[in-house]
Amino acid sequence: MTDSDWGFEDEYGFIAPLPMTSGQRKIAPEGHPTGPAIGERLPDFELPDSSGRLINLHRDRGLSKAAVVFFRSVVW
Repeated sequence: MTDSDWGFEDEYGFIAPLPMTSGQRKIAPEGHPTGPAIGERLPDFELPDSSGRLINLHRDRGLSKAAVVFFRSVVW
């Protein structure tokens, strides 16, 4: 890992504002839960749509299938 003018570069060439040894950038240990499994039923939740109206995952989609995408930020 080397310091650059923009942050810290890891062995893959990614540059972030925090070093790899920082808690926010560490790789999760083997076997650490990372979220729901593919096909696992999610708990019900509500999130606002682009107009601010709350959408309930299970109630508002009826029998339609849904894809929920979770992602990590570079420094999470």
